[in-house]
Amino acid sequence: MAALLLLANPSHIYVHTEGVALSVKFDSVADLKSWLNLAGLLEPDLLMSERQGTSDDGRPYLAVHAYPQWHGWEFYASAREFTDGRGDLDTQTAGGLAALAVTG
Repeated sequence: MAALLLLANPSHIYVHTEGVALSVKFDSVADLKSWLNLAGLLEPDLLMSERQGTSDDGRPYLAVHAYPQWHGWEFYASAREFTDGRGDLDTQTAGGLAALAVTG
């Protein structure tokens, strides 16, 4: 189970129903879809939904939800990402912040 969960580096894992179901969140839609593919869970009959919306501050986003099953476990997998490109840090800024966090 650990290998399955860590294949695509989820951002959050929650016990949805003890011993039965887990909620798994990803930082991006690409991460979610990659995990489904790598874990062999991307099947033709997989229940999935994609929805575009707008946040409270007016930013457009894409939300994807998938509900795969694996060895009797149910997964509630989701990802939401903004589609306007705002808020993404450039590589230099992200690197500088990471270096500051390591030294701080």
